[in-house]
Amino acid sequence: MTAHPFVRFMSHPAGRWTRAVAGTVLVALAFTLLAAGVGRDVLIAVGVVVFLAGALNVCLFAPLFGAPFSGKDVR
Repeated sequence: MTAHPFVRFMSHPAGRWTRAVAGTVLVALAFTLLAAGVGRDVLIAVGVVVFLAGALNVCLFAPLFGAPFSGKDVR
């Protein structure tokens, strides 16, 4: 069974880097654009989760496409 193209992209180095950079950008935006509050905390949490997904080579959306959670298993 072949994985969905989105899942295949996210499991490769370019997808991992994309998630890591996107997570870092979200955290940076939270600290620079938002005052302390719930919105900032939520954006930081989302950014950290996205960053860790890239760093740990997991795709949180892969199971929705019927693919394995681990990027290693997709390849």
